[in-house]
Amino acid sequence: MAFLHASDIGLPNLALLAIVLGSAYYASWLAYNLFLHPLRAFPGPLAHRASNLPRAYYMLRGRLGTKVADLHAAYGPVVRVSPDELAFADPQAWKDIYGHRAAGEPEFPKDPEFYRPVRALPESIVSAHSRDVHGQLRRQLAHGFSERSMRAQEPIIGRYVDLLVHRLRENCGVDSTTTSCSPTAATPKTVNMREWLNWCTFDVIGDLGFGSPFGGLENATYHPWVRMITGAIRNGGIVSAIMSVGASPVVQLMSKYGGMRSRDQHQNLTRQKLLQRMELGAERPDFIEGLIRKKDELDLDMFKLQMNASILIIAGSETTATLLSGATFLLLTNPAALEKLTHEVRSTFADDADITLSSVGSLSYMLACLNESLRRYPPVVIGLPRLAPQGGATVAGHFVPEGTRVAVWHYAISHDPRLWTDPHGFHPERFLGDPRFRGDALDAMQPFSLGPRNCIGKNLAYAEMRLILAKIIFNFDMRIADESRGWLDGQRAFTVWDKPPLQVYLTPVKR
Repeated sequence: MAFLHASDIGLPNLALLAIVLGSAYYASWLAYNLFLHPLRAFPGPLAHRASNLPRAYYMLRGRLGTKVADLHAAYGPVVRVSPDELAFADPQAWKDIYGHRAAGEPEFPKDPEFYRPVRALPESIVSAHSRDVHGQLRRQLAHGFSERSMRAQEPIIGRYVDLLVHRLRENCGVDSTTTSCSPTAATPKTVNMREWLNWCTFDVIGDLGFGSPFGGLENATYHPWVRMITGAIRNGGIVSAIMSVGASPVVQLMSKYGGMRSRDQHQNLTRQKLLQRMELGAERPDFIEGLIRKKDELDLDMFKLQMNASILIIAGSETTATLLSGATFLLLTNPAALEKLTHEVRSTFADDADITLSSVGSLSYMLACLNESLRRYPPVVIGLPRLAPQGGATVAGHFVPEGTRVAVWHYAISHDPRLWTDPHGFHPERFLGDPRFRGDALDAMQPFSLGPRNCIGKNLAYAEMRLILAKIIFNFDMRIADESRGWLDGQRAFTVWDKPPLQVYLTPVKR
């Protein structure tokens, strides 16, 4: 019997054979996803059900969050956004996917490809796959986010918020004592509130996480560490897109070789900041006091401490600044709401010194404005994926097979007309019992998630946002610049929004 050698076939024929076999395999895979896959009965566009490529395409463009909202509008509260992934726009899905489990009931584990795409990195409070590891870290961090710690942190936070007001007065181009234009500024100039809010929140969290600020407010610029972090957030969309098409080895290679220099720089800067914090001792009312005190017991080496400190600072700064930027824009483009909020703040406080982390808790309309801003402009745009547990589970009345990636997408559920009256409008009254919004599903909005892995810093975030916004409104009249009136139009989002400059005119209030 004769056997053909590769040289007898020829390279062109070999190439053609490889193409035919590859095409046949890909066609078979597409057919399986459409007609045989366990999720075949769930609705969604043909291309999304067949392949991960559409998902990757929209993620790379920064449009996936809004695209999923469009898919829900077309296909209903559950939609198949890729062959192995379901998106839910149903309040019950929050409880079923992220909520507390009954004794012995398995939780939906975090998707490791999303939370920890680079396997070489240690687990953190956010990425921990194991419930036990997460629980240990959270217990040690909880003290830094307690009511008692917040009261102790008030002077630290207040110092930077006061510095923000001071620096805004210096840079708004208006004489703070006369409210007229200063000699050096013939006309008032705009202030980029996106930058100042970012600098303030990073300085606050830098002090609470590392024991010292990043110097953003003082120097009106970004610290190199902050620049690396904000760049990494944007690059996360690229990583997510690559992972979604099954190219995990590419991400590992990028991390090992292409990203080694930037990663080393980041780790070195983080280590320097953490060492500075550790020199202050464990007894300090900040986020990582518990981790430092229990580092030996929890087997937390320097690398693990660095990872957790970095995660806390990212989560507590970029998202807060994003929400405050969105709230500023939404208030300035909705004059009636701004007027009502201004009246609440200025009638509640007679002096700037009266505005504290504790006293702003009485501002009910302020809270409604922040909640409506969180709904209208959620800092985390996408869904935070979990995996259906062994044996499968039921989500919002639908059985989901084991291993299916499931999530509630923040932007999509917060703009679903089935759940909200005038979802693209700005109506703080919907959170104050206004009968016009009686049918709104308020529990559909969970910007801090829920369950045992919800955001540990929720209470601090609300208090800090109230304090910053109250101080700004008490001290300044604001007007949006013409070039920023379309600020929301066409914004891209990866994990969080990629925000353009937000130019605002500030006029100090004369008292």
